[in-house]
Amino acid sequence: MYTVFIILGVIVALVIFLALIAPKSYQVSRNIELEHPPEQVWPHLKFLKKQQEWSPWARKDPNMKLTFTGVDGEIGATSHWNGNKDVGEGEQEITRIVEGERIEQDLRFLKPYKSKSDCYMTIEEHEVNKSKVTWGFTGKNKFPMSIMMVFMSMDKMVGKDFEQGLNNLKHNLNSQL
Repeated sequence: MYTVFIILGVIVALVIFLALIAPKSYQVSRNIELEHPPEQVWPHLKFLKKQQEWSPWARKDPNMKLTFTGVDGEIGATSHWNGNKDVGEGEQEITRIVEGERIEQDLRFLKPYKSKSDCYMTIEEHEVNKSKVTWGFTGKNKFPMSIMMVFMSMDKMVGKDFEQGLNNLKHNLNSQL
């Protein structure tokens, strides 16, 4: 019986220790330089339906069910998706727009696990008729998920998807020339 208490004590101490050192938040972002002026790129960022054209997750599940509510490209517009195990289920809602510069969205994941992140996309003129687009998101790691983040990296988990999406955007824009 004494051994059981020692084992339980060690497990509890380990969980407390990991909870203390675990990252409490995450931030992931990627950017790309485009050979297009900001006014040509902006609609691809602002409108939820246009985002689907370059979204890496839309390509992971071309059969995912998408529904849109509200006026696309305006605050309150929402897209809801339900797809395979690679994309799960969730929704994104436009929460803030700085016209021609920045769009912010609440990103709510429902499956495979519930979480919320703040997503943003910014665009700036890089050189004459060139743009720099930054796509990122931030969020908080809640217990017990925070303990898992001691051993996992959100950047490694989704960073490549962000890179792929931005490359898809670049390809789509170049195809329009």
